[in-house]
Amino acid sequence: MAGITYEIEDKGILEQLRADATRAAEELVEAAHLGKGQIVVIGCSTSETLGQKLGSHSVPEAGKTIFEALQGVFAPRGIFIAAQCCEHLNRAIIIEREAVPNAEIVNVVPQPKAGGSFATACYKAFKNPVAIEHIKADAGLDIGGTLIGMHLKEVAVPLRLSQKNIGQASLAAARTRPKFIGGDRAFYDVRLKDGYPKSC
Repeated sequence: MAGITYEIEDKGILEQLRADATRAAEELVEAAHLGKGQIVVIGCSTSETLGQKLGSHSVPEAGKTIFEALQGVFAPRGIFIAAQCCEHLNRAIIIEREAVPNAEIVNVVPQPKAGGSFATACYKAFKNPVAIEHIKADAGLDIGGTLIGMHLKEVAVPLRLSQKNIGQASLAAARTRPKFIGGDRAFYDVRLKDGYPKSC
C-alpha cells in the first residue's frame, strides 16, 4: 500500500521534534527507573506532530527524526524501543529480535501509510528488526493519541512529564509496576513499588 507522504520544508520543525523527543525520553528514563534490557513502547503519529489529523499526513522525515532522538537516549542505556504500528497493521510491534528472542514473529514490513512513518524508520534502522503482534512493555510514550495501553505490562501508571508535546502532538507517558496481591496479612517488596528493577 503506497499512499501519499509529505515532506517538511522548514527544517527548524525537525529540530524542534528532535529536542522535544529527547527531553521526553530523558524524563521517562528517570521517572520510570528504566535500565538495561527493558522495553519502551512508542506510539507515534507524525501527522499529529505537524498539527494534522491522525493518519492523514504521514511524514517519513519526521518519523526518522523522532526515532533518532529517542534512540539516542535509550540505546546507550541498553533500553529497547518497541514501535507500535498504526491500526492498518493492527498495532503490531516492530522491535529488535534481540529484545524478544522467543517471540512469535509475523511477516509484515511497515510502510509510511501502512504501519506509520515512525515504525518504518525503526524497521529501517534496527540491526535485526522483527514484527510481532503482542508485547508487554515496561514503559511507554504515546505521541498523538495512538493508544499504546494494549502493549504495556500490568499495572500501567500514568506519568506526568514536564514535556507535554512532541511538536504539535500531545504526549502521554506511562510506567508499569507489579501488581500488589494478597490481603491484610500480605507483605510487599518495597523495591518493586516504583516499577520493575533490572534484577527482576
